[in-house]
Amino acid sequence: MPMLSLRSIISGQPGTVLWTLWTIIASILAAIFFKSAYFDSPRPSPPIQDQIPEHSTPRLTMAVAALQYLTVPAATRHTATVFFVHGLGDTGQGWKPVADMFRADPALAHVKWVLPHSFDIYSFGFDTAEDEEGMRTSAGLIKDLIKFEIEKNGIPANRILLGGFSQGGTMSLLAGLTGEFKLAGLTVLSGWLPLRSKFKDMASPNAISTPIFWGHGSADPLVKAQFSKDSADFLTEQLGVPLAKPGQSGGLSYNVYEGMGHTTIPKELDELKTFIKSVLPANTN
Repeated sequence: MPMLSLRSIISGQPGTVLWTLWTIIASILAAIFFKSAYFDSPRPSPPIQDQIPEHSTPRLTMAVAALQYLTVPAATRHTATVFFVHGLGDTGQGWKPVADMFRADPALAHVKWVLPHSFDIYSFGFDTAEDEEGMRTSAGLIKDLIKFEIEKNGIPANRILLGGFSQGGTMSLLAGLTGEFKLAGLTVLSGWLPLRSKFKDMASPNAISTPIFWGHGSADPLVKAQFSKDSADFLTEQLGVPLAKPGQSGGLSYNVYEGMGHTTIPKELDELKTFIKSVLPANTN
């Protein structure tokens, strides 16, 4: 389409002139609106990440600063924290919808969620040797993150729950059962116990008394159901973790979901929510 000169606009027919002038005015108004909408509107906020307190030790400060994580704040006064670690190839953002859903429950409105983003683990031992160094490093970072939460916000260890999906559940077992703090509980979804040949020597005295919720799918094609069951049996038979009793908090609650693959389902999430409520009840004072 040939460009219109000012002379051609002036010498044209009245209808053409008015149409052309209206087109120019509309274009100018659209450009102004676009500039205002795009450049002047608030930019999306980056993921919330806690600020590092001045009193933290330099080593702990550096360790936590190196680990990126998403924070979903408590809906009411913050009195408990859940750390939930994602599976391989995911990020903390992948479990934010679950955190948001649980947070909307009035019985869990006091809970803050911390969702770490990634860990460098190249092998979990399915087909090759386990990446022991990577696992120990990742577990150390999780422990630092928990210690940071205790020092920064004054949330005691018995008001902190650690859990995760797949590799996140595996790292939660490693960090939670070998750490210095006795946590409120652990949750393992579609995970397994790592470093089994060394785990008994690594376990802390708190391991046998830490409540554990473990969920696994009978049709999991990646982490086979038997592999998961063998891991759970190791906890009860080798470490002495008692099986949970109905209506009581404590011990290992091992749950198999028929037909579930390497994923989660509403029933598992409902039972997970019930477990979290039992170990992190809202303060009544």
